[in-house]
Amino acid sequence: MTKIKNLLFVAIFSILVFACSDTNTGFADNFDHAAQALIDNDSIVKYLTNHYYDSSVDSIKPIETGKTALIDDVNLKTQDITENEIDYKLYYYIVSQGSPDPVKGYPTVMDSVLTKYQGRQMTGADFVEVFETQNTASWFTLDGVVSGWSHGFTHFKGGKNITGNGPITYENTGKGYLIFPSGLGYRNTQSGSVAPNKPLIFKIELLDIVEDTDHDNDGLMSILEIEDASVQSDPRQVDTDGDFRANYIDADDDGDGTPTSKEDANGDGDPRNDFSDPDNPTLPDYLNPRIK
Repeated sequence: MTKIKNLLFVAIFSILVFACSDTNTGFADNFDHAAQALIDNDSIVKYLTNHYYDSSVDSIKPIETGKTALIDDVNLKTQDITENEIDYKLYYYIVSQGSPDPVKGYPTVMDSVLTKYQGRQMTGADFVEVFETQNTASWFTLDGVVSGWSHGFTHFKGGKNITGNGPITYENTGKGYLIFPSGLGYRNTQSGSVAPNKPLIFKIELLDIVEDTDHDNDGLMSILEIEDASVQSDPRQVDTDGDFRANYIDADDDGDGTPTSKEDANGDGDPRNDFSDPDNPTLPDYLNPRIK
C-alpha cells in the first residue's frame, strides 16, 4: 500500500468555495504543529467556557449568569482525530440532529453534502471574526474539504426536501456548530481572509447528502476502498498500485489493466470477496495484479 500525502482530489457535485476547500498540500517545514494543536485546543476550551448557546436566537453568545457554558452543555460532543501523527480534538455542537425523508444515514468522509454555513475564525479566546457566509445551498464532497468538515459532518443528518416552485427548501435539517483547531483547517497557511493558525467555528445546516458515493464508478463505495482497516482506514491514503491516484478515484486499483468492476469472479457485485490466487489466498483479485 502506498500512502498518499499530496493528492489533488476529484470533487463531484461540488461548488468549490475557498472557505471550505483544503488548498494546503502538506505541513510547512520547521513548524511545530503539535505545539500549535495544544495552543489551539487551549483557546477553544476557553471560548467554550466563556460562551453559551442561546436557542431563542440560534446563536452562540458570551456567557451570562444562570446560563450553561458550552463546555458543560450536553449537546457539545468531541471527536479525537489523528492526522500526520498529531492528535487533535474536534468539537461539535448539535442543535438538531436532522430527520431525513426519505430515510438516509449519516454521511461518511467520502460522501457529498448539501449545506449552508457561516465560517468564523478565532482571533482570541473570546473573539471570533466572520470570514464567509453562504446562505445558498451548495454541494461539497467531504473528501475534498478541510478535515474539520470531513469528520464534523458525519455527526449530522439531512432533512426533507419540500422545494416547490421557489428556491431550494428543506425542513427538519441537521443544524449545529463545528469547532476545530487550525490543524484540521488551514494550518499555518493563509487562506483567503483566514489568517494562519486560527481555530475555526462553522455554523452549519445539513440539508441533504448523497449516500454510498462511488467516485470512480468501479462498483465499490469510496469509503470501502481500503486494503486493511487495521493498517489504514482512510481511503484518501490508500494507493495499491502506486500510480498516485488513491483507490477510490482509480477504476483499476491494482494497475493490471482490468477494471476493478470486472474483477468480480463470483458475480455478486462485491470484488472484495473474490480470491483466485492460490499463492496468496487472502488477497482479493482486484488488489492482486497477478489476477486479471
